[in-house]
Amino acid sequence: MRIIAGEHRGRLLLAPQGETTRPITDRVKQSLFDILAPQIEGALVYDCFAGTGSMGLESLSRGAKFATFFEIDRSALARLSQNIAAIKASDRSRIVSGDLFRWFDLSTRRPDSTNASGADIVFLDPPYRFLRDHSDEILQLALHLSHGHLQPRATVVFRHDVKDELPLPRLEKFDQREYGDMTLEFFHPTSEGQ
Repeated sequence: MRIIAGEHRGRLLLAPQGETTRPITDRVKQSLFDILAPQIEGALVYDCFAGTGSMGLESLSRGAKFATFFEIDRSALARLSQNIAAIKASDRSRIVSGDLFRWFDLSTRRPDSTNASGADIVFLDPPYRFLRDHSDEILQLALHLSHGHLQPRATVVFRHDVKDELPLPRLEKFDQREYGDMTLEFFHPTSEGQ
């Protein structure tokens, strides 16, 4: 697992332990970031279900201004912290450990001043098994994102198993790509979500 472009190109990242996270291949990551390229420079990024931080760290390497990583798994958190330190990105990132659903619920009710401007790019990458068992929570998270956490032209990237389908409320799909058993869906907020 490595950063494939930008300031830290070729930098190896600590890989996840076990099967709680699913690293994305370099080929798929390159295709994804080719789509996001016009938005990366200066972007505020949310990396939800971050694992060891591959997507947010790739964004920072390519010129994103700041990344917020959301992760609950302890071993992934330890590796995420080490990966952030390895590329000296502590001043351009923060880790929100614990229940991201609760964090978004609370921050939607009482907006956090550090998120007042909203994210430009959101990576939504729940574990496949989790998505199947907790689709209602993912739908609620999409609603929270659309209430003050997204810029008007933000992009939400939703990665999931090709067999799963979950229309996200108040988000409009503008692209979809399939890579083997994985689907990447790309959304913008709708006007009713702003």
